[in-house]
Amino acid sequence: MPHHTTPPVVFETEYLEGFRQIYEEKIVFNKLLGLKLVSVTPEEVVARIAMRPDLVGHYAYNRIHGGVISAVLDAIGSAAVMACLAGTHMKESPEARLERFAKLGTIDLRIDYLRPGIGEHFTIHAHALRVGARVGTSRMEFRGPDGTLMSTGTGAYIVS
Repeated sequence: MPHHTTPPVVFETEYLEGFRQIYEEKIVFNKLLGLKLVSVTPEEVVARIAMRPDLVGHYAYNRIHGGVISAVLDAIGSAAVMACLAGTHMKESPEARLERFAKLGTIDLRIDYLRPGIGEHFTIHAHALRVGARVGTSRMEFRGPDGTLMSTGTGAYIVS
């Protein structure tokens, strides 16, 4: 029997632009933090944040504030859940999939700070572990400029 693989889901430009606007502009706190999306697929969302003096949490070591790490992990964790959900509803219009963001909310967030956040920039990776009818969960990583794992997180989000 021939082996059939499903082609990967590719989001439309319209959806990706709407997704970017929500995460980088409409969520004003993310804009304040300087959060930028790098890539968005149903399997993974990657973002980036540049270090700035106003994000310092410890003046003596110039390391990023733990609250910033927590906030960006939360944001990208929810983004991964929304991207995964959107990937399962490709028959809907991009606009209809973006409207699902109105119902999104964080239920639970757990962060493990493994190393001090020191660097010029950081990348945040997240993927959905499971997305059900009401709740989605994700796993997140906060990495330094060289890819060093600095913090990890798991999040649970209400999606409907």
